[in-house]
Amino acid sequence: MRLADLETPALILDAAKMRANIARMNAAARRHGVMLRPHLKTGKSVEVAKAMTAGWPGAVTVSTLKEADRFFAAGFRDILYAVGIAPNKLAHAARLTREGCVLTLILDSLEAAEMVAAFGRENGVTLPALIEIDSDDHRAGVGPDDAATLAAIATALTDGAELRGVMTHGGGSYNSTTEEGLAAHAELERSGAVRAAENLRAAGFACPVVSVGSTPTALFARNLDGVTELRVGVYVFHDLVMAGLGVCAVEDVAVGVLASVIGHQAARGQLIIDAGWMAMSRDRGTQGQQVDQGYGLVCDAGGRALGDLIVASANQEHGIVARRDGGPLDVARFPVGTLLRVLPNHSCATAAQHGEYQVVDGGDAIVGTWQRFGGW
Repeated sequence: MRLADLETPALILDAAKMRANIARMNAAARRHGVMLRPHLKTGKSVEVAKAMTAGWPGAVTVSTLKEADRFFAAGFRDILYAVGIAPNKLAHAARLTREGCVLTLILDSLEAAEMVAAFGRENGVTLPALIEIDSDDHRAGVGPDDAATLAAIATALTDGAELRGVMTHGGGSYNSTTEEGLAAHAELERSGAVRAAENLRAAGFACPVVSVGSTPTALFARNLDGVTELRVGVYVFHDLVMAGLGVCAVEDVAVGVLASVIGHQAARGQLIIDAGWMAMSRDRGTQGQQVDQGYGLVCDAGGRALGDLIVASANQEHGIVARRDGGPLDVARFPVGTLLRVLPNHSCATAAQHGEYQVVDGGDAIVGTWQRFGGW
């Protein structure tokens, strides 16, 4: 099969670009001497996970317990569930633990630590945990210099659970568009996690794991002293948000949605395609960046950008393609049936709309169909 044989919309994965993206991140981790613990939430695919972990011990990060189930069944044993734990998920986590999965939880409050420890005591299971650190005021976490709270959480975990260390996510880096800014965010992330670990050790607690991660900080970090592992995910595919930050080139984006032209509005300078927000997602992550890519950047079927054509607006199953500046468009260049590939703002969100990848390897031949999954 070739691209022209597919029904549209279809999610296309260019394995050649994916391998290049993986090689770049692998080199960054090895340059800093840290273990890579890839985040599998972007791919949600066993084949993608195997490509991301090749050459590493196989430790992974997930964002749902369903991911933990699927990847554990596929042979991954060391799994970090990198979303704050809720009480209604503890039985699920305990089941995975009893089955032999080394499932590590994260939490950022004394209340959560006491909850996890009490569950462990009552159910005869020891659940390991990392304390989440707020290194850049981005989202959740304990302040790295809040030694009292860190010690209180660590103390609570000693009876019924197990403190493994600390983790942080440099999400604030997504607001920076310069190399210096990204490097500065990487240092905020590193130094915050390391200070938190030092505070725990000074209070008498072992802190073997110091885990950091975001794709922008990982690729622009100049120093990861004190860090033990790097958690990153979107790098495997990249997307237009990453390109807008200067983290990758548009040409590095490995996934896109194949769509067909199904109509024209010549007077408006618009094409209509069969990929709306159900195929692309509603993510508008480039809206606040220097270049607004609408609902996605429009390329030819092979993935080469067609100037400034974007999906300017979207309905459930219809995408409206127009020039970014609203200027005239020669719609005769795109007869009904023309295949286009739309690159996503956020590859995680767009891929989540689809059940499988149609895999190419730098050309238009379909070399495989890889299943992906969603849900919690």
